[in-house]
Amino acid sequence: MEIRFTPRELDIMGVLWSRGPSTVAEVREAIEDDLAYNTVLTMLKILEGKGWVSRTPEGRAHRYAAKVERDAAGESALARVRKRLFEDSPREMLLHLVDSELDADELRGMRDLLDRRIRDMEEDA
Repeated sequence: MEIRFTPRELDIMGVLWSRGPSTVAEVREAIEDDLAYNTVLTMLKILEGKGWVSRTPEGRAHRYAAKVERDAAGESALARVRKRLFEDSPREMLLHLVDSELDADELRGMRDLLDRRIRDMEEDA
């Protein structure tokens, strides 16, 4: 399933992923931009309509919760980037990342992650 967010939707989802279920006022407070309450409410209703968030009554307010995991959204976004910018090649995408401005510690950490993934794959085979 492809998961797509507009930049503003992603701001709101980021709050829900970080804080957990939140009211409109709590989301509004956590977003850096000074948005009107009704703007945040409208965006949450749009996200609910798309099936990305759920709403639970809480007194006179509602508490909104992410229905899609951050990892699933990240995988969907990376798949789009891989397809559009790297000819659908995970290798090319990784090469670009490795050739970017990573320091030695970050590269060692990536190597450790890759080594661990290879070991896990070999154990599963």
